[in-house]
Amino acid sequence: MKKILLLFMVMVGTLTIQADAYSFLTFETTDGAKASVTIESLTLGISGTTLTAGSLQFTLSNLSKMYFSATDETATGIEEITNATLDEASEIYDLQGHKVSKAQMHKGVYIVKTNSRTYKMIVR
Repeated sequence: MKKILLLFMVMVGTLTIQADAYSFLTFETTDGAKASVTIESLTLGISGTTLTAGSLQFTLSNLSKMYFSATDETATGIEEITNATLDEASEIYDLQGHKVSKAQMHKGVYIVKTNSRTYKMIVR
């Protein structure tokens, strides 16, 4: 317990040094789950075996690591593609690499290329 507390104090001491280029402090638990908090106005505290970071609480023995990150690593990156995005599509491919039209899209996975981005899309 003393080692964990000492490690935590060292990490808190270096917070201001390392945080300049990063917007989030990300915590990873022993089961692989991640939680991110913004470092703007971040408050950290320890009470017994519980670490409080902003509105999140962690049991110290369940934390595997914490690190700074430029993005919120808990975001999934999944977004809904609208018909307007499909109308902008310059090319649509199936997973076999065949070029298809919007009318030929049935259930399955497709690669949709627009002028600004490329999406992997699931049609259900």
